[in-house]
Amino acid sequence: MKKLLLATALLSTTLLSGCIVAVSDGEARHHSAWNSTHKENRAKISKLELGASYQAVTSKFGTPDFNEAVSKNGHTYQVLYFATNRKHSDGQITKDECTPLVFKDDQLIGFGQAAVDSYL
Repeated sequence: MKKLLLATALLSTTLLSGCIVAVSDGEARHHSAWNSTHKENRAKISKLELGASYQAVTSKFGTPDFNEAVSKNGHTYQVLYFATNRKHSDGQITKDECTPLVFKDDQLIGFGQAAVDSYL
C-alpha cells in the first residue's frame, strides 16, 4: 500500500508540475507607457494653434514618429506624425496610429488627415 501511495505521489507531482502556464506577449508592461504617450500627444495637439512655428511645436512634442517633407509651388511642406491612437498590438507604430501635423514654410497650417489631404 505504501509503495502504491508513493508511486501515486511521484506520478502526481510529475504530472501536475506541467500544469502551470504563463502566457504574455508583454502587453501589460508596455500598455501603460504607450497609452500615456498617446494621451499626452492628444492633449498637446488639442492645444495647438495654427501659425505656431515648427520650432515651438517640436520643442513641445520632441521627435516625431514619422517625418516627411516636400517642396511644392515654391513652398516647403513638412508633415510630422505623432502616435495618438494604437490600433495594432504588434509593438510597431504605423502612420494610421498617428496624427499628422502639417507645416508650410515652418508654420503650422493644420493637423489631421484632412490637413494632409488638403495641402498635399
